[in-house]
Amino acid sequence: MDFGLVLQTDPPASRVVALMRRAERNGFRYGWTFDSAVLWQEPFVIHSQILAQTERLTVGPMVTNPGTRTWEVTASTFATLNDMFGNRTVCGIGRGDSAMRVAGRKPNTLARISEAMKVIRALGRGEEADLGGARIRIPWIKEGAEVPVWMAAYGPKALKMAGEEADGFILQLSDLYLTEYMVKAVRDAAAAAGRDPSEVTVCVAAPAYVTEDDSPEALAHARDQCRWFGGMVGNHVADLVSRYGERSADIPAELTDYIKARQGYDYAHHGRSGNPDTAFVPDEIVDRFCVIGPAERHIEKLTALRALGVDQFAVYDMHDAQETTIDVYGSRIIPAVNS
Repeated sequence: MDFGLVLQTDPPASRVVALMRRAERNGFRYGWTFDSAVLWQEPFVIHSQILAQTERLTVGPMVTNPGTRTWEVTASTFATLNDMFGNRTVCGIGRGDSAMRVAGRKPNTLARISEAMKVIRALGRGEEADLGGARIRIPWIKEGAEVPVWMAAYGPKALKMAGEEADGFILQLSDLYLTEYMVKAVRDAAAAAGRDPSEVTVCVAAPAYVTEDDSPEALAHARDQCRWFGGMVGNHVADLVSRYGERSADIPAELTDYIKARQGYDYAHHGRSGNPDTAFVPDEIVDRFCVIGPAERHIEKLTALRALGVDQFAVYDMHDAQETTIDVYGSRIIPAVNS
């Protein structure tokens, strides 16, 4: 199993770069950042520094979207980084929850994501693509360039599209039941489309917090540091409920039931511990969606995820123990999971 580190691009950028360097030294192979232009600093500028100061790390956004950046600009950005540092980028893409809503726009449709994935992948390889009336090719891209596109998804239509079209599937939660359910949906869609399901990389992304023991006090602190994640996922779940209804055979109740007490969301606190809009998230959801507790619990859950077909676990490292989490993963958890 590969491991990734996910960070917000809060200033100073030098700290983001330093944490990514630390992650690489500890055996992480991927470095991911948020992409929301109003809320955080420009990720691709910082990606160039991460690539320059690491040797093997593959970097990308978790996730960009096809609405705040034109597709040829996105493709050119990835291709430029690849030309400078080798093929060490991956394009994570989704509907654009925070990026679009903070700018007063609705998240992108699945149809728009589908078209964008095709264009970004093709242009990033140096191939010709249709931008909606104009067929273009980026002439300076060298043969052998690649921009894999991984799609974030929860709902049935998005899962189907990820299996049919994406190079990878990003699932932003680590609940074992939901992971099994959604990985199966993606792989079934890939097979039905005539693809080899194993060619769709599966990346589970969730907060991880390592405690010294499993005392009630230690676990309570870890939960409070990671509770924000249930609120972030809740934004996507609320969209699904509005589209499919509270009780739908197409969406597991294990994903939707917990947002009944949700009252609203202020993006000023998006992805941050202590987010006041996530008080509705119960401890049970934190435990299911995140990975918390002593190192042994992390090893147990990640081993189970690997058995479900997960190729990468990406650690959301937004809490008060960033360096400790990276170091313990490097010294104890990654070696044990991959032994």
